[in-house]
This record gives sequence, C-alpha cells and structure tokens, in this order.
Amino acid sequence: MSDIEVPEIRLWQHLEAQARGVMARYGFEELRTPVVEFESVFTRSLGETTDVVQKEMYVFEKGGRRLCLRPEGTAGVMRHAAGRGAQETDGARWYYIGPMFRSERPQAGRRRQFHQCGVECLEPPSPLVDAEILALQMDLLRAWGLGDCEIRLGTRGAAGSHARVAEGLRQALAPREPELCGDCRRRISENVLRVLDCKNEACRAIVAEIPPPLDFMDDASRAYLAGVAGPLDALGVAYRMDPLLVRGLDYYEHTVWEIVSTSLGAQNAVAGGGRYRMKLGGRELAGVGFAIGLERVVAVLQALGRDAAMMPPPPPLVWLVGLGEEAAGQNLVLMQKFRGAGLTCRMATGGSMKSQMRAANKAGAAWTVIRGGDELAQGRATIKNMETGEQESLPLDQVAGELRRRGGSPSA
Repeated sequence: MSDIEVPEIRLWQHLEAQARGVMARYGFEELRTPVVEFESVFTRSLGETTDVVQKEMYVFEKGGRRLCLRPEGTAGVMRHAAGRGAQETDGARWYYIGPMFRSERPQAGRRRQFHQCGVECLEPPSPLVDAEILALQMDLLRAWGLGDCEIRLGTRGAAGSHARVAEGLRQALAPREPELCGDCRRRISENVLRVLDCKNEACRAIVAEIPPPLDFMDDASRAYLAGVAGPLDALGVAYRMDPLLVRGLDYYEHTVWEIVSTSLGAQNAVAGGGRYRMKLGGRELAGVGFAIGLERVVAVLQALGRDAAMMPPPPPLVWLVGLGEEAAGQNLVLMQKFRGAGLTCRMATGGSMKSQMRAANKAGAAWTVIRGGDELAQGRATIKNMETGEQESLPLDQVAGELRRRGGSPSA
C-alpha cells in the first residue's frame, strides 16, 4: 500500500478521465459498489478453492457476520444485479474504477491495495459481444498510450464441458503427479486448471507436454471461440491464441483473455477478462467483462517513458501578495472573485514582501498580484509574471480579465 501524490496523481486523474470518456462511447454507466462486502459474495462466485479465496482475501468478523475487503470487482457488480429484477439488469452495461485488496507478497506493479478499472456487460451470451468488449479494452489502452499491448486469447469452454476438461487434464497429469510442486498436487483434486498457470518451472515444463484443455472440449466450445476470433479479425484487433490460458476464477466459461506488455518483466500482465456465469441471490447471471490494473498501467507508462507526456499540467497559479493587514483582508475577498472568474488562486496570510514572493515562487505561481498601500488607495494592483519578471499596474477591476487573456486560466 502506498500514497499517490503530486505529480503522479495527475496521471491517475488523466487515466480515469480518459476511461470515463471511452466507456461513455460504448454505452456504459458507472456503478460504485462497497469496498466492504460479505465474504460469501466472493466464496460463492469466485470459488472456494481459488487462490484468491483461500490465500488472498482480507476477512474479518463483526457482529457475527463474516466480512471482507473486496479482492476484485465482478462479484460485487453481480451481487448488485442479483438484488434487482431481470427486467432492470438484463442488457446492463456497467463500469467501475476503484481500490481492491489482496493479501499477497508485494512485487513490481502489484500491491496489497491496488486499483482496477473494469467493465461488466450483462447482455445475452454472444461471440459478437465478447469481441466488442475486447475492442473496447484495446481502445481504452490506446487512449492511455498502450496500443502496442498483446492480447492472449483462450477459452474455458462451455460449462457443460468443464467436468470433461478437468477429468482429461487429471488423467494427463496423473503419471507426472510426483514431479509437480506441492500446490499443484493439491490442485489436481481441487481445481486442476490452476496447474496450468503455476509459475514453478518444473510444473510449467510438464504442462507444456500434455494436451491443452481445448483438446477435451466439445464442438460447441470450439465454435464459440472461432465466433470471437472472426469479428476480432474484421475489427483489425490483433491477438494470439493461447491454448493454456484458463484464468483462475471458477465463474469463467467460454472466452477468456489476458493483455500483456513486454515492458514489465516477469509481471507483464496488464489486464484480463472473459465471459462468466454465476449464481447469486437465487438468480443465474451471465456476462462478459474485464479488469485493468491501474498500477500496472502506470508502471508500463513509466517504463516506456510516456508518463510525463500524459500528465496534464496544473492550471497556472495566481498568488495574491498583500502588504499590510488591510491588503491581506481585502485579498481574501478578491481571491474569491478571481476564482469565480475561473482563475486558480492562493495567498499568503502575512509576512514581508520578500517572504510572500518566496512562498509564491515555491508554490510554482505563474503570476503574482501585489497590493500595498498605494494600490489600495488607487484601486489598482500590480501583476507580475514570475517567469519573466515583467510587471504592470492595472485597475483592480481589469486584473482578472487581463490574467485570463494572458493565459492565467485554462479557460482563457
């Protein structure tokens, strides 16, 4: 966990603003769900044998209820949908931006508190919708200056083929089980698909030698995957088929994907997504969506040297300098008038001319507006360009307009 401060916070604000613009063009509305949820929201949707549920959730008990900090965004959105009628939620398009929490070892681009931007589309299952959501994700990454990321496309297959796939993988792995790591030996019985994305080198070598999950899937599952690939080709969205990509959460079916960058070393995944189905609140809900880790995006932009160029500069700061108590008191009122005219203003509350100018310089002020005894008597002010040192005396009622004309406000 870490603070996000100036100047990096400006990059985050820019990314969030860009995301909202892209989402709006695809017809998505923002949804904000609680950071604290009932633990059952995630155990029922993600799967009790997943690493997220078993190892990574922050869980606590309060008033006899087991609560947790949300580890991801999809389950909370689906909990929201389950609490409303089908007529209200069928076809819904929601997006979210906010913090998630996982108790795992921090590493490059991965923190215990992290932020995700994600979407959930509850339209009826269709390869065309899946392709559209992938196109949306790539549009968003391009808006963020990351159009050169790579899509790894895979499939979990239809829900009806999951048992057959799992059994096929167990049989293929059985002769090599003693060579697997302890976690993977446990996963063979609990959640065999998790063996496929183990990071242990010995396990990875064994997985490379067995048939991929697609070999055990039915024709309908293969046809659905082809139905996604065709529209992506038509849209010009580049991808690479990955037969071993399965994603780790139980709710996925059919299309799954990861988007990776070559700039992050071993931790190169920027985003992931897929089609899912889950039961919550007595309703079966189907959708497709994705989540993008914002810390990862920032890390990639920094690695590529693109972060500074994407950081909008702060609005030019106007600093009011008042010599004497009367000037300082009037400057407070004047500052509010300037703000009403669209200027960004601050002031010092006392001190000498030198100390106030020093404070203005430290704050990065573009202009100072100086008022002393003479200016008060004449109803004027002296404006000073802090970069060039040039200054000019103006009637007080012309100062705001002149600063706007000279670029003292982003709306000038």
